[in-house]
Amino acid sequence: MEFGKSCSFTGHRPQKLPWRYDECDLRCLEFKKKLAAVVEAVYESGITHFITGMAMGCDLYCAEAVIALRRRHPDITLEAAVPYDGQEAKWGQALRERYNRILKECDTVTLIQDSYTPDCMMRRNKYMVDHSSVLIACYDGHAGGTWNTIKYAMERDIEVIQLPIE
Repeated sequence: MEFGKSCSFTGHRPQKLPWRYDECDLRCLEFKKKLAAVVEAVYESGITHFITGMAMGCDLYCAEAVIALRRRHPDITLEAAVPYDGQEAKWGQALRERYNRILKECDTVTLIQDSYTPDCMMRRNKYMVDHSSVLIACYDGHAGGTWNTIKYAMERDIEVIQLPIE
């Protein structure tokens, strides 16, 4: 695997999305279609390794888009960059099952650190950017972790593809 030929993702958790946890909302369904098209375009540009941060919301959507595309393109690899061991422990059962199902589909799991610290999410985000040449940002325009990751990618001269959340 060549890290310079990788794509990572950043995006919001459900509570910051207009549809929140309702993935049947038409806005969410439309967003996921756009996301799938962007992931496919990145693949078509020659990138075959993708890195997801495994947070609920956009990270899981991105991982699922990569997994779906891999059914047609088996040369795709997916890496989970897990910020700390037990990230999903306090999630509801359905989300934990989804998380674990996605983890099993990953070719590589990179554990950033053993336990939670206040900076572990940003450490995970920096790891992903530092190992990528492209960042797909599912972003609503507001300050927060997603914006900080976009800024870090721009400082590192990483291509940022913004996918607006409306």
